[in-house]
Amino acid sequence: MKLKKYKKKLPKLLTTATLCFLIKEKEILLGMKKRSLGVGKWNRIGGKQEKGERLEDTAIRETWKEIGVKPLSLSKKAILKFYHPHKPDWDQEVHVFFCEDWKGEPQESEEMAPKCFEKYKLPFEQMWEDDSHWFPKLLSGKTVEADFLYGKDGKIKEFEIEEKAFWLPKNKDPQDDQEVH
Repeated sequence: MKLKKYKKKLPKLLTTATLCFLIKEKEILLGMKKRSLGVGKWNRIGGKQEKGERLEDTAIRETWKEIGVKPLSLSKKAILKFYHPHKPDWDQEVHVFFCEDWKGEPQESEEMAPKCFEKYKLPFEQMWEDDSHWFPKLLSGKTVEADFLYGKDGKIKEFEIEEKAFWLPKNKDPQDDQEVH
């Protein structure tokens, strides 16, 4: 099935999720996924948006839940849409954020084992196949919107990437001294 054809036939809205990359100078934090979708791959920190929740709040909540860190500033870098005709429950619209300022030290959880990598030496061979198509663009300062169509074999069958401009104020959360629950 072709990407444009599948997008036209979507029976429902895509599940919305966020990803958050913690970045310090020349390093990026990834997490080894220990369970569920993506197990055994180096992933970004993130998860699904809850009803009524702002995207930024989703990124903050999921980062706290998965590695015990509270982002203090977020910068939106991408919107990625993933389509799985053979597993439509995996279809998602993912909003990607960079975070350069946070509170706490990354800790391993039941879901993720965090590790820092050099920005330009990422383990793409142990990450999702799509990462090598869009993530280098973000590292070079671009913002993107992309669509990826996966086949039954779990491989990308077709994709489109377009450079876009996103705006999100980069300032501290006024409640950053409060605990995250």
